[in-house]
This record gives sequence, C-alpha cells and structure tokens, in this order.
Amino acid sequence: MTAWAWIEIALTLAAIFLLSIPTGRYVARIVMGQKTWADRFFDPIDNALYLLIGRKVTSLPMDWKAYTFHMLAANLGMALLIFVVYSFQDYLPLNQLNFPGMEAFQAFNTAISFITNTNWQSFAGETTLSNFSQMGGITFPMFTSATTGFVVAMAWIRAFTVTNGGSDLGNFYRDLIRFITRVLLPICFVIALVMISQGAVQTLAASFVAHTLQGSDQTIVVGPVASQGTIELLGTNGGGFYGVNAAHPFQNPTPITNIMLIVMMALLPASIVVTFGEMIGNRRQGWVLYGVMATLVVLFLLLCVIPEQSGTPTLAHTGIETGATADQPGGNMEGKEVRFGVAASSLFADITTGFTTGAVNSAHDSYTPLPGISMFGQMMLQCVFGGKGIGFLNALIYGLIAVFVAGLMVGRTPEFLGKKIETQEIILVSLALLIHPLVILSSTGWSVVAPSALSSLGNSGIHGYSEILYAFTSGAADNGSAFAGLNSNTPWFNLGTAAVIFIGRYPPIIFLMGVAGSVARKPTTPPTTSTLRTDTAMFGVFWFAAILIVGALTFFPALVLGPFAEFFAMKAGLVF
Repeated sequence: MTAWAWIEIALTLAAIFLLSIPTGRYVARIVMGQKTWADRFFDPIDNALYLLIGRKVTSLPMDWKAYTFHMLAANLGMALLIFVVYSFQDYLPLNQLNFPGMEAFQAFNTAISFITNTNWQSFAGETTLSNFSQMGGITFPMFTSATTGFVVAMAWIRAFTVTNGGSDLGNFYRDLIRFITRVLLPICFVIALVMISQGAVQTLAASFVAHTLQGSDQTIVVGPVASQGTIELLGTNGGGFYGVNAAHPFQNPTPITNIMLIVMMALLPASIVVTFGEMIGNRRQGWVLYGVMATLVVLFLLLCVIPEQSGTPTLAHTGIETGATADQPGGNMEGKEVRFGVAASSLFADITTGFTTGAVNSAHDSYTPLPGISMFGQMMLQCVFGGKGIGFLNALIYGLIAVFVAGLMVGRTPEFLGKKIETQEIILVSLALLIHPLVILSSTGWSVVAPSALSSLGNSGIHGYSEILYAFTSGAADNGSAFAGLNSNTPWFNLGTAAVIFIGRYPPIIFLMGVAGSVARKPTTPPTTSTLRTDTAMFGVFWFAAILIVGALTFFPALVLGPFAEFFAMKAGLVF
C-alpha cells in the first residue's frame, strides 16, 4: 500500500474519533433533558408531533414493559404502512416509470428489513421502486428504525441511573421524536447539501435521456438520491436508491464524499459510547468501552485492507504485478470502483460491516478470503461499535458476562455500575446472546441442504456456502449487505431472511429490556474494596478477551467451512 493510502485511513479514523466526542456529549444533553441550542428551533415541531400522537401517551412515564410494548407497537404500525406502500405503489403518486406493486413475499421481506434497520434488499431500487416508495417506504423507516435502536439503548442506560425503581425509564415517543428532530434531521440536511454540491443527484424527476457518444439514447434513472443517501449512512441503514449503492457516481460522486460517507457511518455509533459515559457520570467507564471497540475496529481493518492490497497468488503466478505502483493500484481490484481503489474500498467495507450499516462501494463477493473473514467476524460479534444502540447493547452483553465471570474468578461481587449482576440478569443476557448464533447457524445449515435454497446459488462449493452464511449473518446483524452471487429474490430467501432479521432484532431487545427492569429495581451499591472495578484498563482487556473468546467458540467452526477453507484453497491455486 502507498503512504497516501495509510494517511487516508488514519485521517478518516481520526475524524471519526474527534467528531464523536462533541457529538456524544450533545446527544447526552438531549437524552438527559438538558437545555441545548436546538430547543428553540425544534420544541414547536416536537410539541406538534406530541399533539398528533396524543398528549397523554407522550407524557406517560414508562417502565421497561411499557417502553418495550410501545416500541413494538409503533414498529408494527410502521411496518404495515410501508408494506402497503410497496404493494400498492402503482396506485400512488410519483411513479413516473409505472413500476408495478411489489410481489407479496418481497414486500414482506423488505418491510421487515427496513423497519429493523437491516435494509436488506433483494432488488435494485432504481428498477423496482417509484420515487414515492423510495421516500415513503425506504427513507422514512431509515429515520425511525435507526432511532428505535438508539432510544432502547438510552432506556437501558437509564436503568442503571434511576432512583425510582424503574417506574420511569423515559417515554418512547419523546425519545424517538427528540432524537430525530435534534440529531438526525439537522445533520442529514447539512450533509445532503454538501453531497449535492459534490454532484449527488436530488430531484423528484424519475429519469432523463442522455445522448451517448455513439449516437444512441440512454435513459438514466434519477430521484431524491442525496437526501436518502445521507440518512442511509448516518442511520447505519444500508440499502440504497441504486442497486450498486455507494459505488454509483450519482450517490457517491467523489473521493471527498466517499470519506464523508465513511465518517457518517461511524459517527453516531461511536458517539453513543461517549453519551454512555456522560449519562452514568463516569467518563472513564465510557472510554474503557470505547477503547475495546476501537481496538477491534483497527484489528479487523488491518485484516481487511492488507490482504486485499496483496491480491491473489493466482494473478502473481501469471506474472501480473500485484503491488501498488505509480502506474497501477495493485492488489485485488475485482469488484472495486476505480475512483476509490483498494484502500478506500476496503476501509468502506470494514466500517460498513463493523458498524453494521450495510452500504457498499464495492462488491463484497469479490474480496479475497481474509477480508471476507473480517466482514463476517464483525457482523457475527455485532459489537465492533455495531449499529446505533443495538451494537452498544451487544457490547454491554459481553461486558456483563465478563463482570460475572471475573467476579467469580477473583471472589468479588459481580457488579456493574453499582448494580449487582445475579442469576436472573445472566439468564436474560445469555438468552439475548444466544439468539444471534442460533438464527445464523440454523438457517444456514438448513439452506445448504434445501433444494429451494441451493437453486439460488451463483457459485458452488465453498464460496456458495459462504454466500448463504453471509446472507443470514448480514440479516441477523441488522447489516443488509450481501455476497451478491446469491439470488435472494425467491420465496425461500425472502421468508427465511425476514424471519432471521425479525428474530435477530426483537427478542434480544425484549430480553435486554428485561435486564433493564431487573437492575432498575435494585439499589445502587456504593463501591467498596471488594467491588470489581469495570472502568480500568485491566478490565478492558478482560472485556476484549471475553468478546473474542465467546465469538470464536460460537462462530469459528462455521467460518472454517467457508472463508478459512477458501483461503487455503486460494493458496493451493484453486478458484471458485
């Protein structure tokens, strides 16, 4: 790799870190109900929305059961709404290209996907959805699904700080609206304008005709691309207006916008950790968790970038130069945008899987095996920062397990943030943790023997297995990217991935909110000499080890059958 490639990566990571600190502290003020500069602008909007929803329900203190119920009810209502939009788009406005309504299985899959912040798509948006569907069925849930994960995490943190026994963990609707109006909308508005200035498309027109150099006419699909692309990345949503997503020059026109999109993907998930430290009044605890997550990001990034820049032995054996020079980029350029090259593409791929966004600016299916392991690993752990809220909660799952195990090992009381971690909490945490591998591994195992699933494969053998494993891993991790050699627009995969997405999203949230209710009822115990401190570097190392050990014990055998086997096959000169 060139020196400039390393500088680009370092500056991008530094920008994420530096921006996450003030953003996290600003978000903390919003969550804790403190005054912010945005209040005078957004209070009237908030109050109008409270009136629309209902003054009574938006002022209701909610315990963990009420908070969870209203979250699930609101998500169900929104999912039904966008299902109707997809299914009947041929009767709705702004359908200048006369697209038909979406087939029922596909509409069901897409509704589940976008309401859960997964944004898995078994279609190309520009050939399937009208501009109305893009805005009402795609962009709208990108705001609400991202916010849902965030507010659940904030309610969970409050359980460790409240003194009311858990009777008031906040109000779901107020949390939802305040985060959208004070965080997502202002940032998206500004970034969309910058994207438009760089060449991203923003229009309500559906297409225009271009006259090519060969003298023929070409119809080019356009629409509200910039506005959708900003919340797609900022909300760790993925999906996209175009099938090729952020590789399309209308959505990601320049290297500057490419870096902006990478920073946007990581900004809010990283900021939430800072918010956590502010809310609990212990910044040191927040930085310990930040350090654990950042270390994982860097390690997986190196595993992604360096092997991809090294290319494949097969090309080297044929005499092709695989090293980067002034004349050519080197490495594995298959599936990469020439505008971005290997380094920027690999950085994008690492961040989009680590922060479970799912947006892509290159073809993940074309990466060499070791970068594939990096993508798999981050989605399987689902806590390398992860998506907004949910990734943070998954990191805390490992933290609670680490507290419990470490306490037993050294004979100290298992406590986290002054709350005793006992049998009930560990059972609920374990259930939340086990759902993720259960839905991934069981659905993959079933699919590799089912004829209906095997008929969708574009590749046989090891890589075909990897494509199936990636599809269900991506769905369970709220990611939505794909190894695109798989035809997922079939009843098997539309229903199968929808089930994995749904089960991978909501039951863990319910179990973790149960943990919140349990710890909120407990008194906060002042630290003593027998208390195991969790805000030290030593515990951070233990936390880090718990994540890797539990993750390896859970997923390593599945990876051995796929990308690890591909790596050794590649070394032996075999291709798939």
